[in-house]
Amino acid sequence: MMTVVTTTRLRAGGEAEWDLAMRERFESAHTRPGWVSGQLLTAEDEASTRVIVGTWRSREDWEEWHADPAFLQRRETLEQFEAEPSRTAWFSVVADARADD
Repeated sequence: MMTVVTTTRLRAGGEAEWDLAMRERFESAHTRPGWVSGQLLTAEDEASTRVIVGTWRSREDWEEWHADPAFLQRRETLEQFEAEPSRTAWFSVVADARADD
């Protein structure tokens, strides 16, 4: 498994719309091959900062989703609310523990 962590800083006033669009993006990911889980996080001390944590079976599964035309269209919408380009980092999952395990 692979986890991708993306950090984004939003323009003031667009947070609610961006969050809604990202929730819709998560919903669309549920139907994609390789999707494991995702979280949208807000920093307690930086209301304009968002961190997206997505876990996928493989990086290739994530890349296929990112090539989908519907994904690309949504990406344009999200970028309108971003104050700067996102930063992305990839991690191999060494251990995965969940409350229901």
